[in-house]
Amino acid sequence: MHQSQWGRAGLARAAYGHALSVRRTAGFTAAELEGVLHEACDRWWGITAAHPRLWIERVDSASTGADARSHLESELYRPMGVGGPPLRVVLLEYSDGPADLVLVSDRRDLDLPSLAAVADVLLGKAELQSFSARPSSARRDGRAPEVGPSAWDAHRPTGFAWAVGDSSGRPVGGTVDVPLGAVGGDAATTVAVAAGLVLGRYEGLDSVSVAIWSMDPNRPANALGGHEQCRVLPVDSSASSVLQEVLLRSAGVLQREDQRCASAAGAGNHPDRIGGWDVGVLDVVTVPGAHYVPCQVPPFPLTLIPMTGENGGPVLRIRHRLEEIDPSAAKQFGHQVAMTVERLRRLDPTVRQSDLELVTQSNDVVPGVSAAGPQGSPRRLEDLFREQARERPNAIAVVLGNRQLTYAELDEQSSRLASGLRACGVSSGDRVGICLDRSVELIVTMLGVLMAGAAFVPMDVRHPTNRLVYTAGDAGIGLVVTGLGDIGWGDGVRAASPEELQEGADVQLPEAGVDVDAEAAAYVIYTSGSTGRPKGVVIPHRNVHALLIAAVDEFDLGPGDCWSLFHSSAFDFSVWEIWGALLTGGRLIVVPYWISRSPVEFHTLLADERVSVLSQTPTAFAQLAVADRDLDRLDALRLVVFGGESLDTRMLLPWLDRYPESRCRLVNMYGTTETTVHVTAQVVRRGQALAGDKAVGRPLPGWIVDVLDERARPVPSGLVGEIYVGGAGVAVGYLNRPELTEQRFVRVRARGNRRMYRTGDRGRLRRDGTLEHLGRLDNQVQIRGYRIELDEVGAVLRADPAVSAAAVISADRPDDPAGPGIDAYVVLTGDADSSHNASSVRARAATFLPDYMMPRTVTVLGSMPLTINGKLDTARLPSPIPPPQPSAPTSGAGLQGSIADRLTDIWESLLGVPVTLEDNLFELGGNSLCAIKADSMMRRLGLPVLPMRELYLRPSIRGICETLERLYPSPR
Repeated sequence: MHQSQWGRAGLARAAYGHALSVRRTAGFTAAELEGVLHEACDRWWGITAAHPRLWIERVDSASTGADARSHLESELYRPMGVGGPPLRVVLLEYSDGPADLVLVSDRRDLDLPSLAAVADVLLGKAELQSFSARPSSARRDGRAPEVGPSAWDAHRPTGFAWAVGDSSGRPVGGTVDVPLGAVGGDAATTVAVAAGLVLGRYEGLDSVSVAIWSMDPNRPANALGGHEQCRVLPVDSSASSVLQEVLLRSAGVLQREDQRCASAAGAGNHPDRIGGWDVGVLDVVTVPGAHYVPCQVPPFPLTLIPMTGENGGPVLRIRHRLEEIDPSAAKQFGHQVAMTVERLRRLDPTVRQSDLELVTQSNDVVPGVSAAGPQGSPRRLEDLFREQARERPNAIAVVLGNRQLTYAELDEQSSRLASGLRACGVSSGDRVGICLDRSVELIVTMLGVLMAGAAFVPMDVRHPTNRLVYTAGDAGIGLVVTGLGDIGWGDGVRAASPEELQEGADVQLPEAGVDVDAEAAAYVIYTSGSTGRPKGVVIPHRNVHALLIAAVDEFDLGPGDCWSLFHSSAFDFSVWEIWGALLTGGRLIVVPYWISRSPVEFHTLLADERVSVLSQTPTAFAQLAVADRDLDRLDALRLVVFGGESLDTRMLLPWLDRYPESRCRLVNMYGTTETTVHVTAQVVRRGQALAGDKAVGRPLPGWIVDVLDERARPVPSGLVGEIYVGGAGVAVGYLNRPELTEQRFVRVRARGNRRMYRTGDRGRLRRDGTLEHLGRLDNQVQIRGYRIELDEVGAVLRADPAVSAAAVISADRPDDPAGPGIDAYVVLTGDADSSHNASSVRARAATFLPDYMMPRTVTVLGSMPLTINGKLDTARLPSPIPPPQPSAPTSGAGLQGSIADRLTDIWESLLGVPVTLEDNLFELGGNSLCAIKADSMMRRLGLPVLPMRELYLRPSIRGICETLERLYPSPR
């Protein structure tokens, strides 16, 4: 029977409905049985009450046949009508003689002993004088009032993310039986406590409540009525709770509740309304020789019924609402409740909630395991590149504006640079710093370093000098290839430009460069660190080779593709862009930094170069998608890969309207620097976008994903835990950080002692192995695609001699037009002079932190608000204070006054603070995202186009106006 066939009132009534059937082989005839029923009803309910009638149905099949079983099930699960008699009586007569007597009632009118008594009287096993109708104290007239739909709809669970609901019109309730060992004592209470402990683990709650629907212990003997009660049992599900104590304490709570109800004028809590609980237990008794249906539809989303199974042994029957919980999830939950019941039965005083293992060998959960990884021996990246260069020497390899290199030319120039590196003393296994802007020289240098047998350490030219110097020293770099010259890199560190290294060098690479293999490091990339300093991640050649092998077939990559290099070389997303293009024979389009900050200019570049493979963080893509709406479609674009930060798939709906899935494939990929860029892949279709699906897909071939608890134990499918990654992409570790490497790259005993990386990300695995990414477990956030340790920002602030305390929080305010960012709070030292303020603290931090890690605001406090436990009370932190404004605005006369006014309006709306002509827009809290939005707003208002580079060179309203006047002079 389907939900639509019940009707809302029927659903509500069926939630209380139960049924009993007894096989009649001899005794009263149907006519005699009808007479007994009439007499009994007169005696029990009086002649004025609405009496049930006997419904007789003759089934044209044997009593042992499938048709008989189907008729019986139909009658057992047919709900009671609203406002009718308190009982329905049906006699199913079969062709071979036997018959089934079916009794159906609302349990608030007649409980199970009442149904059994009526059956005994009707079948001549008991005298009707032995029983009398005594309504429960909650229903003195013996009749249930009409129950509206609120009884069914009162409770809408907030949990059950671990289950898969189904609203497609399937039957309203499902049934699953799992074996249940000997419980002993109060089975309902033990099952309820076990269910509370499991639910607490599932939902990450320290306390849950479980309903117990049971017989009223003060039920009068030989009474007919609805003598049941529904009590709520609080369960301490915190990790430190001792199971024995939880059980004993819960049993004591119920005992005191029973005593209170017995001493009161009325009985206990009668279940007039169903709702408010995710899980409930029905406490039923066994009726010999009868078939009992405890509930026609599940009264609770998860309804647990300890009872005797068909084979005579104890089982735990789980009745579940299919619209919220699928059968697999219900069975999994039931197994874990049964396992917990066994632990409770032992009453071991040493076992705590955190000791419970929810996965056993017999009820294991397979991790997210991909297809087989790369076949054959891993290879070095420069060897793979040279293979492409031999196959297509005249194909274009890299393009920047009007400059381009073929594969042969790129091979030649890289070989010459490698010879220059060797001449400078670079040996196999050395690390060479690369601090170059996005350029052709960047690609030449990366290849040249690898050809020399070394590993490259990319650094962004826009990072503060202090950070660059720290990275060079931490990585043990002897040579930095850069155009910045000698900025004080440190003792023993030499700086050289690509041109200097190529001058006079041989084209052929010396033989000394081939004495390292694919297990050696290809690059060391630095990421944010919680200690206040970045940490280097060591990635070998074989990892990148495995990534490309995994992606080639999945995404049909090849020589016909044109890739964009959009990201900084110090961001590992660029590894995918550069080597994805060059190792598959594609064409790599280098996107200059300033164009990457202007969505319209970037869109124009994509169209002009006919880019087919685009990689974007969701934040950057959101700006591109807005610009795309007003421009021609990108006809060559066939693949967009998202990475670097969480993707809200709903933002893709407008894009899907313009770019059908058959033309442009959208792929959400999850990964970390420590696992070689990408780990999983999920094609995002319209259905996922409409649902806001958080799935990031299944692992790439060769990668393994697992979700484990705080003790590195597997958790069941659908439960939240920490994401672990194993397989082909796991890094060597952190450079010169053995303790940190040991903490994060661990051996997981539950998975055969496999080496895996602890990502620190929250997630859950669906039963098909698909991963959902649910954010961070620690104090790391994502800003514009970069993973940022808030502790690192805090450590930089606390290193300021004028600062005694600092707190840093993520500021992802939906109403903030500047997008997500960081807010900082500081307490100044007592001896700090008057020159120290929020601006000076922020200015010092800017010498250590890159732009994307800079706090948008710095607020000075007298003291940090603390909780009662002495921890930072973030809820009591005040609203951030924007930077102070100059007191004397400068007139805009003579500047293109109307444009200055409109620009001022734009930037004030973005920054949320007053803006004068002379203010440095970035010092007021602006960032690259603000610049992108300002560019978009200027274009929509019909203002002249401002090249993004010019904004960064002169970041004030006056500077913008003078730049526009220079670029677009007024006619004289």
